[in-house]
Amino acid sequence: MRIFFRRRKALVLASVGTLIAGCAVGPDFRTPDAPIVKEYTTERLPSETVSAPGTGGAAQRFVADLDIPGQWWTLFRSEALDRLIRKALHDSPTIAAAKARLREAEENLRVRGGTVYFPSVDGDFSTVRQKTTGASFGQPKAEANTFTLFNASVNVSYTLDIFGGNRRELEALRAQVDYQRFQLEAAHLALTSNIVTSAVMEAALRAQVQVTKEIVEMLRKQLDLVRAKFELGGASRPDVLEQRTLLAQTLATLPPLEKELAKTRHQLAVYAGSFPGEGGIPQFRLEDLELPVDIPVSVPSELVRRRPDIRASEELLHAACAQVGVATANLYPKITLTGSLGSNAVKIEDLFTTGSSVWGLGAGLLQPLFHGGELTAKRSAAIAAHDQSLALYRETVLSSFREVADTLRSLDLDAQTLRAQADAEASARETLSSVENQFRLGSVNYLSLLVAQRQYQVAHMSLVRAQAARFADTAALFQALGGGWWNRDASGEKAQE
Repeated sequence: MRIFFRRRKALVLASVGTLIAGCAVGPDFRTPDAPIVKEYTTERLPSETVSAPGTGGAAQRFVADLDIPGQWWTLFRSEALDRLIRKALHDSPTIAAAKARLREAEENLRVRGGTVYFPSVDGDFSTVRQKTTGASFGQPKAEANTFTLFNASVNVSYTLDIFGGNRRELEALRAQVDYQRFQLEAAHLALTSNIVTSAVMEAALRAQVQVTKEIVEMLRKQLDLVRAKFELGGASRPDVLEQRTLLAQTLATLPPLEKELAKTRHQLAVYAGSFPGEGGIPQFRLEDLELPVDIPVSVPSELVRRRPDIRASEELLHAACAQVGVATANLYPKITLTGSLGSNAVKIEDLFTTGSSVWGLGAGLLQPLFHGGELTAKRSAAIAAHDQSLALYRETVLSSFREVADTLRSLDLDAQTLRAQADAEASARETLSSVENQFRLGSVNYLSLLVAQRQYQVAHMSLVRAQAARFADTAALFQALGGGWWNRDASGEKAQE
């Protein structure tokens, strides 16, 4: 019979232990399913873009399931760009702030984890000078007694996590750590993408400044020619004034271009964690950049696991789900166990001697009964916050797919635009050369020359912009596909295979 009761007691204790360890209110978080989408766009992408011979505009191939290297910017084959990005990743305050936020989240998790998994243990030492009267003991005529009481004790308390509220809180904090980790990856990707885009913009602006200066030189020569013809009676004064006006208008476009160029270089310095006046930022030109030929196109279902912003949004959803569990657990009882062991004495030298020890054990049960609807309202608010996080997660996914679709279509159309602009620039250049020769011979009037000059100026500038657009949109695609952060090691320097 005694054995039976022992077994029964053991079974009850095991059941209670299982209840304490395993009971946790829901809901349990489940990673949202990947969208069932086979293509990014309704228009089927070609296997490769068109090329534009003579402009450095090679055809780009769309390669399915081609992985993105962790240092994707090296595909542009620019050592100066690679050095600048490495410096920025080391010195950028944006990256430093993101790393600090991650450390803060990790420490907050460590703080709360210590109180959930382990009891709180506190040592206490106190000294009290006290006066008592006989009335305190029911003897009013007794003399008053004054004494000093010394106390040294260790107090232990622990709240049983029966319904898993504390574990859900830890789950939310872990999700916050993962959120900050993906925010760091997003900051890394945004910084590298911004630097590449700014470098391309600088290269484009530098090319436009150079083109404008070449056109200014050409217009000056034409102005000299028109003046010579005017002196010989082969041109009118309005022709000279028109040519001078065109030259002045072209010169007026230089300061805005140089202003944008200066602002872009200043922005590059800030991205790199430097002051604009320090210098040391390399100059970028389109001819120094190589357009990546093989363009990765990841499977749409994998995009939700590769975009850091989607992963960060998922962790916010995870945290919101855990907060629903916390709010639900607050509706149920809480059991707290306490204990203390110490010593009391009226002389400090008598502490820890025989007869001075004191101890205490306690257990408390707290069951919310009436809070004016506060706890149920908090649970409803947590559910609403979860629904909001779910909607924001879906919005992030939709925006991410739109960005990929935009850049894929842009790359295809950029190539077509570049080919058309290359043809237009070649045609305008040939037309201008022909009209210039005819104007020297007097077979065409000045108006034909003016029209040819303006057409060539517009075509040449448009060609430069079209070249830059392919570089910028290629960088945008790498960013839209996640930037290959999963192929970097902890130092961000994983070698490419």
